[in-house]
Amino acid sequence: MKKNFLIGTILLSIFASGCGDQNQQTSEKIFRYGTVAYGVAMENAGLDPHDSYCGWSTIRYGVGETLFRFNERMELEPWLATDFEFLDEYTLKITLRDDVHFSNGKNLDGEAVKKCLDDLILRHDRAPGDLKIESITAEGQTVTIRSSEKVPALLNYLSDPYGAIIDVDAGVKDRIVVGTGAYIAEKVTDTQIDLVANRMYWGEIKPKLDRIIVKSIPDGDTLTMAMQNGELDAVQGLPYSSLQLFENNSKYKLSSTETSRVYQIAFNFDTPELQDIRIRQAICMAIDKNNFTHVLLNGNGAPAIGAFPANLSFGGNAVHAPEFDLNGARQLLNEAGYSDSDGDGYVDRNGKNLELRYLTYTSRQELPLLAESTQANLKQIGIKLNVNATDNYKTFLKNREFDLYSKAIVTAPTGDPEYYFTSHIVPYAVDNAGNYESQEIADLEEQLRNTYGAEDRSKIAIQMSQKILDDSALCYASHLRMTFVMKPNVEGFSAHPSDYYEIRPELDLK
Repeated sequence: MKKNFLIGTILLSIFASGCGDQNQQTSEKIFRYGTVAYGVAMENAGLDPHDSYCGWSTIRYGVGETLFRFNERMELEPWLATDFEFLDEYTLKITLRDDVHFSNGKNLDGEAVKKCLDDLILRHDRAPGDLKIESITAEGQTVTIRSSEKVPALLNYLSDPYGAIIDVDAGVKDRIVVGTGAYIAEKVTDTQIDLVANRMYWGEIKPKLDRIIVKSIPDGDTLTMAMQNGELDAVQGLPYSSLQLFENNSKYKLSSTETSRVYQIAFNFDTPELQDIRIRQAICMAIDKNNFTHVLLNGNGAPAIGAFPANLSFGGNAVHAPEFDLNGARQLLNEAGYSDSDGDGYVDRNGKNLELRYLTYTSRQELPLLAESTQANLKQIGIKLNVNATDNYKTFLKNREFDLYSKAIVTAPTGDPEYYFTSHIVPYAVDNAGNYESQEIADLEEQLRNTYGAEDRSKIAIQMSQKILDDSALCYASHLRMTFVMKPNVEGFSAHPSDYYEIRPELDLK
């Protein structure tokens, strides 16, 4: 079945010794970019796409490219590939461009892609379960992938950042890989990436900048000051209270887009109290999504019903969840046998207060705000919530030292719903933090995995989303609106709904 594509003054010292003086003393074009989205807490501190979520950095910062990519409508189009053909329901043949080479000069051919994908499924935690690859063969500028099961979303999965094609033979040195992108990494640390232009870049548009400094700045006030003081050319992740400083200001430009990044709270199903669905329902009903989104986030997002935003066919109003209702939540707790018998303001049962541990991290500015809001709301219904906001959260996850776990997750980065379910929801999924198990979900996922066609896949995804909500397996708070702020001379830098195409060849300083 052949298919045609729709081709259709903290920071001052940092930059003074680095790019700041250099920018003044030479004619080099140096782009200085501050972001909250890079770092150890996000599991993307490095450029090896086969390591956790580092592929996001590989793609975001212009070092690597995938076989296919998404346009602004989240539709697939070729990138390193030119075309594809499903030889049967298990076999995909991909034709590669014949004019691409890695930044070290090595030509991109089928064998290089095969080696990269072989290494991906050997080392990555999520890719093997997504791709179900049984074998890969290469011949000239083609690569043929055979999966052990039908994978209707295979092209979407190959467009995940972990699918960035790198020269495996060149190895990974100091977290640096050799990709095909417009920029080459010179130095990578936990907090910074130094890039230089790839002068051999294959694309029609050549990189317009000489150097790029990507700096992780998790503190919102520091990020704001650095942008105001002119130490940065562009920023991502400003505190929402700070955005108004840059809006309607001729000194700056803004680029915003709706994304599928959701702020969610997972329940630990190993916690005895949370095995009672009434407790989980009460907690979900006590979360004031409108206040969180419109007040705490200053309107930079939309209240979430489920995992997916309303602009996707399988999201938004396609599912339903209980409304914010404190009285209803109190009634559910009462039905579960909890009441404030000693008048201390917290409900108890058998002499024990309902006290829960809430785990989150600080590197996403929205998460501490959600923690504070949830803690205050649950106090109103008599639940004591002890918040642990730490970027060392993985240790607590591993040791199961939490009852509720809040995180930010892009639920449809591949334009398809299956990504979220296989990574976070199905039994034993890598990121199923709460150990949620549902045979109905497992059966529907099996059905989804074997269903072709966007409309039919959307129908199954809606059923799965509704089942999660009916089980109160997770609470969803808000979907993010992402905004970049930049100086007026910055061109070719815009927010993308996938949340991972940032540094592109057309980026320029005029």
